[in-house]
Amino acid sequence: MNAWVPPPSTSGKGLLDRVEDALLPLINLVFLLLMFFIVAGQLTEQPLPELPSTAQSEQQQAPEADLIVKADGQWQVSGTTLTEDSLLSALPEPSASQPLKLAADQSLTMVDLEHLLRLLEDGGYTEVLLLTEPGA
Repeated sequence: MNAWVPPPSTSGKGLLDRVEDALLPLINLVFLLLMFFIVAGQLTEQPLPELPSTAQSEQQQAPEADLIVKADGQWQVSGTTLTEDSLLSALPEPSASQPLKLAADQSLTMVDLEHLLRLLEDGGYTEVLLLTEPGA
Protein backbone atom coordinates (compact mmCIF):
# COMPACT_ATOMS: atom_id res chain seq x y z
CA MET A 1 0.00 0.00 0.00
CA ASN A 2 1.09 3.53 -0.61
CA ALA A 3 0.61 6.65 1.57
CA TRP A 4 -2.65 7.63 -0.15
CA VAL A 5 -4.58 4.41 0.42
CA PRO A 6 -5.18 3.34 4.04
CA PRO A 7 -4.58 -0.27 4.97
CA PRO A 8 -7.67 -2.52 5.05
CA SER A 9 -9.56 -2.87 8.30
CA THR A 10 -8.35 -5.67 10.49
CA SER A 11 -11.64 -6.15 12.33
CA GLY A 12 -12.46 -9.21 10.31
CA LYS A 13 -15.82 -7.82 9.15
CA GLY A 14 -16.69 -7.21 5.55
CA LEU A 15 -17.81 -3.87 4.09
CA LEU A 16 -21.52 -4.79 4.18
CA ASP A 17 -21.32 -5.80 7.84
CA ARG A 18 -19.64 -2.51 8.75
CA VAL A 19 -22.33 -0.48 6.89
CA GLU A 20 -25.08 -2.38 8.74
CA ASP A 21 -23.38 -1.64 12.05
CA ALA A 22 -23.25 2.07 11.18
CA LEU A 23 -26.96 2.19 10.25
CA LEU A 24 -28.22 0.55 13.42
CA PRO A 25 -28.04 3.74 15.62
CA LEU A 26 -29.83 5.71 12.87
CA ILE A 27 -32.63 3.14 12.72
CA ASN A 28 -32.96 3.25 16.51
CA LEU A 29 -33.18 7.05 16.46
CA VAL A 30 -35.90 7.06 13.79
CA PHE A 31 -37.87 4.45 15.75
CA LEU A 32 -37.63 6.48 18.96
CA LEU A 33 -38.80 9.66 17.16
CA LEU A 34 -41.72 7.77 15.69
CA MET A 35 -42.72 6.48 19.13
CA PHE A 36 -42.39 9.99 20.59
CA PHE A 37 -44.78 11.52 18.05
CA ILE A 38 -47.27 8.67 18.44
CA VAL A 39 -47.37 9.16 22.21
CA ALA A 40 -47.36 12.98 22.03
CA GLY A 41 -50.29 12.91 19.61
CA GLN A 42 -52.36 10.85 22.04
CA LEU A 43 -51.82 13.00 25.13
CA THR A 44 -54.67 15.42 24.53
CA GLU A 45 -58.31 14.55 24.05
CA GLN A 46 -59.44 18.10 23.33
CA PRO A 47 -60.00 18.85 19.66
CA LEU A 48 -58.34 21.82 18.05
CA PRO A 49 -60.32 25.07 18.22
CA GLU A 50 -62.32 25.96 15.16
CA LEU A 51 -60.51 28.34 12.87
CA PRO A 52 -62.42 31.31 11.50
CA SER A 53 -63.59 30.65 7.98
CA THR A 54 -64.63 33.01 5.27
CA ALA A 55 -68.28 32.00 5.74
CA GLN A 56 -68.19 33.16 9.35
CA SER A 57 -66.45 36.43 8.53
CA GLU A 58 -69.03 37.25 5.86
CA GLN A 59 -71.81 36.81 8.40
CA GLN A 60 -70.28 39.33 10.79
CA GLN A 61 -71.99 42.69 10.68
CA ALA A 62 -69.96 45.60 9.43
CA PRO A 63 -69.31 48.34 11.98
CA GLU A 64 -71.77 51.22 11.85
CA ALA A 65 -70.27 54.46 10.60
CA ASP A 66 -71.07 57.70 12.40
CA LEU A 67 -70.42 59.68 9.23
CA ILE A 68 -70.65 58.54 5.59
CA VAL A 69 -68.99 60.50 2.80
CA LYS A 70 -70.32 59.82 -0.70
CA ALA A 71 -68.28 59.98 -3.92
CA ASP A 72 -69.76 63.38 -4.82
CA GLY A 73 -68.68 64.79 -1.44
CA GLN A 74 -72.08 64.63 0.33
CA TRP A 75 -71.95 64.01 4.09
CA GLN A 76 -74.59 61.75 5.62
CA VAL A 77 -75.39 61.00 9.24
CA SER A 78 -78.15 58.43 9.83
CA GLY A 79 -79.26 58.79 6.19
CA THR A 80 -79.64 62.57 6.36
CA THR A 81 -77.51 64.69 4.01
CA LEU A 82 -75.84 67.53 5.89
CA THR A 83 -74.09 70.77 5.08
CA GLU A 84 -70.89 72.11 6.59
CA ASP A 85 -72.87 74.21 9.08
CA SER A 86 -75.07 71.37 10.37
CA LEU A 87 -72.46 68.59 10.35
CA LEU A 88 -70.92 69.06 13.79
CA SER A 89 -74.27 69.35 15.54
CA ALA A 90 -75.51 66.08 14.01
CA LEU A 91 -72.46 64.04 15.05
CA PRO A 92 -72.04 62.45 18.49
CA GLU A 93 -70.02 64.37 21.06
CA PRO A 94 -66.24 64.06 20.69
CA SER A 95 -64.78 61.41 23.00
CA ALA A 96 -61.20 60.26 23.46
CA SER A 97 -62.35 56.75 24.33
CA GLN A 98 -64.77 56.39 21.41
CA PRO A 99 -63.35 57.59 18.06
CA LEU A 100 -65.62 58.93 15.33
CA LYS A 101 -66.19 56.25 12.66
CA LEU A 102 -65.90 57.65 9.17
CA ALA A 103 -66.81 55.69 6.02
CA ALA A 104 -65.64 57.37 2.83
CA ASP A 105 -66.27 56.28 -0.74
CA GLN A 106 -63.17 54.91 -2.43
CA SER A 107 -63.36 57.45 -5.25
CA LEU A 108 -63.38 60.42 -2.85
CA THR A 109 -60.45 62.74 -3.52
CA MET A 110 -57.85 63.39 -0.87
CA VAL A 111 -58.60 67.12 -1.03
CA ASP A 112 -62.23 66.51 -0.01
CA LEU A 113 -61.19 64.09 2.73
CA GLU A 114 -58.59 66.51 4.08
CA HIS A 115 -61.17 69.33 4.14
CA LEU A 116 -63.56 67.13 6.14
CA LEU A 117 -60.83 66.01 8.57
CA ARG A 118 -59.80 69.63 9.22
CA LEU A 119 -63.45 70.51 9.89
CA LEU A 120 -63.75 67.59 12.31
CA GLU A 121 -60.51 68.58 14.05
CA ASP A 122 -61.80 72.13 14.51
CA GLY A 123 -64.97 70.61 16.02
CA GLY A 124 -62.94 68.79 18.70
CA TYR A 125 -62.62 65.33 17.16
CA THR A 126 -59.06 64.21 17.87
CA GLU A 127 -59.66 60.50 17.15
CA VAL A 128 -61.19 59.53 13.80
CA LEU A 129 -61.38 55.93 12.62
CA LEU A 130 -61.50 55.53 8.84
CA LEU A 131 -63.47 52.38 7.96
CA THR A 132 -62.40 50.41 4.92
CA GLU A 133 -63.75 47.40 3.08
CA PRO A 134 -61.66 44.22 3.07
CA GLY A 135 -60.02 43.38 -0.25
CA ALA A 136 -61.58 40.60 -2.26
